[in-house]
Amino acid sequence: MKKPIYIIGTGLSHNGSAVLLKDGHICVAVEKERLSRIKHDGGNDTLAIQYCLEAEGIELKDVSLVVQSANFDIPNRERFKGKRIFSEENNIKIITISHHIAHAYSAVGISPFSECAVIVIDGCGSPLNQYLELHPDQLSNIDSIFINETQMLCEKDSFYHFYDNKLNPLFKDFSKMEELTNEYIEMPTTKHSIGGFYAAISKYIFGDIEDVGKLMGLAPYGKSNKFNFEAFEFVSECLFVKDEWKNNFTNPSKGYDYFMEHFSYYADVAKWAQEQVEKAVLSCINFRLKKFPHKNLCYSGGVALNAVANSKLQDSLPNHNIFFEPAAGDNGLAIGCAFYGWISYLKMPKLPHDGNTCFGRKYIQEEIDEVVNSERNKDLKKKMYFNEQELIKYCAEKLNSGKTVAWFQSGCEFGPRSLGRRSILAHPGIENMKNHINNNIKFREDFRPFAPAVLNDKVNDYFEVGRESPYMILVDKTRSKYTKQLVNVTHCDGSARVQTVNDKWNSKFSKLIAEFYKYSGIAVLLNTSFNKKGMPIVETPFEAIELFKETALDILVIENTVIEKQTTVF
Repeated sequence: MKKPIYIIGTGLSHNGSAVLLKDGHICVAVEKERLSRIKHDGGNDTLAIQYCLEAEGIELKDVSLVVQSANFDIPNRERFKGKRIFSEENNIKIITISHHIAHAYSAVGISPFSECAVIVIDGCGSPLNQYLELHPDQLSNIDSIFINETQMLCEKDSFYHFYDNKLNPLFKDFSKMEELTNEYIEMPTTKHSIGGFYAAISKYIFGDIEDVGKLMGLAPYGKSNKFNFEAFEFVSECLFVKDEWKNNFTNPSKGYDYFMEHFSYYADVAKWAQEQVEKAVLSCINFRLKKFPHKNLCYSGGVALNAVANSKLQDSLPNHNIFFEPAAGDNGLAIGCAFYGWISYLKMPKLPHDGNTCFGRKYIQEEIDEVVNSERNKDLKKKMYFNEQELIKYCAEKLNSGKTVAWFQSGCEFGPRSLGRRSILAHPGIENMKNHINNNIKFREDFRPFAPAVLNDKVNDYFEVGRESPYMILVDKTRSKYTKQLVNVTHCDGSARVQTVNDKWNSKFSKLIAEFYKYSGIAVLLNTSFNKKGMPIVETPFEAIELFKETALDILVIENTVIEKQTTVF
């Protein structure tokens, strides 16, 4: 039997991750935060790589190649923010690639395209000098304006063409790092990036640059036209962030109570920022496509997680096929590294991908039973279902009656969204369910919305555009006749961040929604990530049970085991 070719891809920036490719297909992948239990954890990659090797049942000596990427660094094989797993393995080849190339290959590798344009937009990529050190053959493709600049420049948007298994850069834009000259607004990365702008506004409103996802949820509560100035401009094909707008924002939040006291003001700022980002994204991408036309487009980089901007982009390009990378942030770098190794370094053909983005290891029944039946969980009620249809029927009945269900199935999702493997599920229409979950289960701000998971063939019934959105990174509008039935998954402006569910790689979840439809007449479930505020999504059965016990969740389903509390605590 021919020996498999294994490639490790590893991202060592914030939101670190590791991916194991087997003969050109992802066999296992995990984000480091799921294992360390520290949000956005990165740096040393030993923990994530060990997980991948153990899940596949191989050793490091079985790996043919390692491809790595880390912003501002070319990690040493022996140590990087701690001892690395490669420190005692000298025979394995390790190569390093730049930030935006990793982002680009992460989209290309799992996209449906054999040929496409690729755009990467984020807050800060590799410094120009590091990019050229890693890819010296690209010097001739860099504008002399950037080459002659004496200050450090970093990638902010890059445009490529993928054809015949080759990724060719067509346009790369770089920016200086921000000089902290404003007392209230700090661009935390490059001075002229869309991602940096959005992070700066996030910090202004929430005090944390990692809360950019909250900003998109806050924006619909704000009013348009409260601020009549622009944040961005194009000059000589390059996008710039203006300075003047910063002088209008002199009241950064001083904490959650202050934020709530001035909620309408911060909502208006979020609305303005969101609209600025939408215009900038559409302008940038349309500008690049006008110069380098292609009907297929892959989109990656942290800015590609903005579901509202994504939907407007899709609407603006009705004749294009757009693939939005589900793990578009830095957690996706490891995917790009692995596919770079397969396609570019080993010169192997890009293989078809089935659309699945759930790459975690599956926990066997013995592991589940050991945790479920441990002494610390003796007060929980447990029942094992040997008939899957009976399990699904029981859960559908409970959901229809207003119970919340934590749904833990198979290998975990890769990326920021729970898609039915590590999910909290509930009825989309029962009054006050959204507030109950926010207050008593997620322990988070009550303005944050939840997503509707809808059967793929029913999306047009409930939503105006009816987008196919399997990764929950596009928004739609709930049809007016269903706003009451979908009150818990429809935002204040009528929008919904939809997940369309099919049975190809999400069979059990699809069956559950279909069964719920029989009882409720609604082919939609509320779906949110199985975690609480400040916590990574649960990875293991132990973590699932511990979170279940400390929250108001009613039912926990781990594979075919149903767990309930003896008495209602909340």
